[in-house]
Amino acid sequence: MDGVVHALSGAEFGARLAVGLGCGALIGAERQWRARMAGLRTNALVAVGSTLFVLYSVAAGDTGGPTRVASYVVSGIGFLGGGVILRDGFNVRGLNTAATLWCSAAVGVLAAAGHLGFAAIATVTILAVHTLGRPLGRLIDHDVPGEEEDLRPYQLHVTCNATTEAHIRALLVQHTTGDQVILCGLHTRRVEAAPDQSPADEAATATVQLSADVRAPGDAPARLEQLIARLSLEPGIQAVHWHTVDDPAAGLA
Repeated sequence: MDGVVHALSGAEFGARLAVGLGCGALIGAERQWRARMAGLRTNALVAVGSTLFVLYSVAAGDTGGPTRVASYVVSGIGFLGGGVILRDGFNVRGLNTAATLWCSAAVGVLAAAGHLGFAAIATVTILAVHTLGRPLGRLIDHDVPGEEEDLRPYQLHVTCNATTEAHIRALLVQHTTGDQVILCGLHTRRVEAAPDQSPADEAATATVQLSADVRAPGDAPARLEQLIARLSLEPGIQAVHWHTVDDPAAGLA
């Protein structure tokens, strides 16, 4: 920390704040590009907030304040990070996001302390961890289909003849057991026949709707379209479509 903390000028205040904002925005831009819960604005605001808290202590002339405020920032970010950690069954999501927010706060503290070069080095290090650590982690955990945060939920709906239901179910399971598309659940619903049909006609024209809950990485649309094209070639298929959990109108085929 600076020795003469009360002599902080407006230009220096603005420069440190700008560095904190820029570094946080760079970290957030990478998170935004990967469609994470905490993106550009969140990481930028965390870095700016950390910078402002420490800068206030510096500008107020408290020689012991910046270090003490920095410790409070670490504790405060812990509560903020806890809000983005979600439990999904036996899996925990959001740990990378929470850790990134923590790092963004540390970058802001470095910028506020006047260590602008160190703040830039820390930003490059954080970006390198996200960029290079992902393929390295997958290489080490080669049996794991992917990071939980990378997998997004989708639903695949197939309408087929009742006589081909078993075959279609087997195809769905066969094509959703790798690391491309992961099957999480499969539901069957028989479509009610017309009330005036005879039992023989009902057996011949009965249809079944299969709904598959799947998870897939970011390039899922191309993978799901390939799966739909494969299923569409099967006899007895009447309709196939997929959609994201948030947008049921997407992916009609």
